Amino acid sequence: MRKEFAASLEKAAAGAELTRKDIINLLAAAPGAEEEALYRLADSVRARVAGDEVHLRGVIEFSNYCRRRCYYCGLRADNVNLQRYRLMPEDIVAAARRGAELGYGTIVLQSGEDPWYTGPVLAGIIREIKKLGVAVTLCVGERTRDEYALWREAGADRYLLKHETANAALYNRLHPGMSWQERLQCLQWLRELGYQVGSGNIIGLPGQTLEDLADDLILLRELDVEMAGLGPFIPHPATPLGGEPAGSLDLTYRVVATARLVIPYAHLPATTAVGTLAPNGRQLALQRGANVIMPNLTPTRYRADYQIYPNKICINEGPEDCRHCLEGMVRALGRRLGRGPGHTLKPLRVQVTGILTKDHKTE
Repeated sequence: MRKEFAASLEKAAAGAELTRKDIINLLAAAPGAEEEALYRLADSVRARVAGDEVHLRGVIEFSNYCRRRCYYCGLRADNVNLQRYRLMPEDIVAAARRGAELGYGTIVLQSGEDPWYTGPVLAGIIREIKKLGVAVTLCVGERTRDEYALWREAGADRYLLKHETANAALYNRLHPGMSWQERLQCLQWLRELGYQVGSGNIIGLPGQTLEDLADDLILLRELDVEMAGLGPFIPHPATPLGGEPAGSLDLTYRVVATARLVIPYAHLPATTAVGTLAPNGRQLALQRGANVIMPNLTPTRYRADYQIYPNKICINEGPEDCRHCLEGMVRALGRRLGRGPGHTLKPLRVQVTGILTKDHKTE
């Protein structure tokens, strides 16, 4: 085990704040002993901070219309081959009701940036879903501060807005007509309005470096996020990046594990994207720092058209089948399903120090 890696790992195990160099050292963990030591420590911190519960967040992908032209996303406005759809408010509420019946404590409303759903329209949907006794997470992109405020007043609990990359030049290059500074402004508004804030990044973008990924984790720490979505780049053939290689699954796991050490109190999902790249991808993520899974509640006939990336798993499973499958997955790992909404871990903070065990020591 390399000396610099061992020093950074021991620093993380002692609960010290990691520097940019420390984070890079951990992200560069070599296959074998280094990776395994990183994963063991991340899993230990996850168990200490978040417990053995795996929270299920039911996702409703209610519209695949998008006004943006992001170079990596299949929903981009320039993709003329995509069959577009919108769910009506009553259909969104019905899908949420089925999720509540299945025991999901959180409903995630996700879409492309579709202005058809005005501030008042979404506020009405939120109010109806809140009657089901669940938490509501929104993931609908950049909107005005007034709209964010309206949805918060309607009862929305959380908002997920990925920063995608902390490299402003790379962000601007991949997001024509958008601004990295405006994205951060939206995240600041969400924090000011009292949302539990989620962000996150894509791993394996063309031109991305380990230094960029370290900056992503530092930005998430500075934002003090309650949740972080960390997923691999998967090229979509109908995008300008369609010919690029997919992001590394191994690097994705190292980012998730390192994130658990940098932002220990954040909820980290085992993303559908890692499950798309490997049959046991989500199980491995749950063993390497993650504590959330996001099953799909979108009506089955629309799922294949929500193509952020191609070949997504679970597009033909009904909500009941998905619930049964995920429960089996979680129990097979010796974990249990979370109860309730699974709100922020921050009020439950404990001192994460002195967790360096013999298995983690690097002699």
